[in-house]
Amino acid sequence: MDWSIPEDVTTFVKHLDDFIEREIKPLEDEHPQFFDHRREYARTDWERDGFPTKAWRELLQEMRRRADAAGFFRYPLPATMGGQAGTNVAMAFVREHLLTRGSGLHFPHSDEASVVANLPIALVLDEFGTPEQRELIEPLIRGDIEIAFGLTEPNHGSDATWLETTARRDGDDWVINGEKRFNSLVDCSEYDIVFARTGGQDGKADGITAFLVPIPTSGFSIPFNHWTFNMPSDHSEVHLRDVRVPAGAVIGEVGKGLECAQLFVHENRIRQAAASLGAAQYCINESVKYAQERVVFGKPLHEHQGIQWQLVELQTEAELVRNTIYKTAWMMDELGKTGVSDKVAMVNFRSNQLACNAADRAMQIHGGMGYTRAKQFELIYRHHRRYRISEGTDELQKRRIASAMFSFAKG
Repeated sequence: MDWSIPEDVTTFVKHLDDFIEREIKPLEDEHPQFFDHRREYARTDWERDGFPTKAWRELLQEMRRRADAAGFFRYPLPATMGGQAGTNVAMAFVREHLLTRGSGLHFPHSDEASVVANLPIALVLDEFGTPEQRELIEPLIRGDIEIAFGLTEPNHGSDATWLETTARRDGDDWVINGEKRFNSLVDCSEYDIVFARTGGQDGKADGITAFLVPIPTSGFSIPFNHWTFNMPSDHSEVHLRDVRVPAGAVIGEVGKGLECAQLFVHENRIRQAAASLGAAQYCINESVKYAQERVVFGKPLHEHQGIQWQLVELQTEAELVRNTIYKTAWMMDELGKTGVSDKVAMVNFRSNQLACNAADRAMQIHGGMGYTRAKQFELIYRHHRRYRISEGTDELQKRRIASAMFSFAKG
């Protein structure tokens, strides 16, 4: 195995940095309220249940438009979607690099928007969608439409095989009843991918079907939005009461909907791990720089062994995680998904924990200023703390590792 990052990937990132400085940073500078200490207040529509403001979403869309026009946004997507089929190794390198730059319009932590796309729903529609459903891919990539993802429920999160939302046939249609929680993006989406049990047994993957539900549609409602540790929030509660959709709304095979969900989360988990690593490295780098500048008790802060060891431990963990992320990404490229779920789980929970620990330590090392919103550490902590729950909790990731070790069914 070659551990070096391919030259074409490093060249891509160099050009990406030039593009960010040339076109994205000036756009960010034109809207300082979204990026300084006012960022949470400015991005949040407090009168509309905490959803992102229209102005913030419009700025994110302009960033996407510029990145797409410059040829960067579609990089990881297949050639059929106008992309360059960036590998998992390449995307791990890109995501880490973007987050090592810190939070900005190139990658704002609270929205996970990026100058380089992460669009697993486009891949889901490409692999499992009907010809009509695939027609949504290009508008989705351009940002003309959004598609939400409804898997989690009030009584079921990581245990998706136990979901209580059901769908029954009624002639040529399906009728869906149930509730979804943390149903991201439904406030601005044209469709919601809703997972419902259509057969099989509770606790089994077979019998769960994915449906592409139009928004708005009769019986589909958003009673409230969850306000979270990190704002703005687009994590809504959704009720489905006798929601009727045609047979053509099924994505993939009836009863095999969790295959769509697995593709979605598998793509996200390795990239989420790389993003957390980059955020951790940003916190480490900023703390090293500050420790070399700050003088306490008559000598530079970095000369105090207690400070050295904290940063040494974080840097060592970062290097160990980094190597495992790239090895796992390489395995995904070479072997596909078979046999790597436990490795993806390892880097996911360790990297997400590292980001939180590094942000916490950075706050401590920077003292009072580290606790203020003049620095990004509190923002990084709040966002990456979510990663330890979304796409599968730390505990679920450990269960996946255990399932490989002890050969029991994955949960």
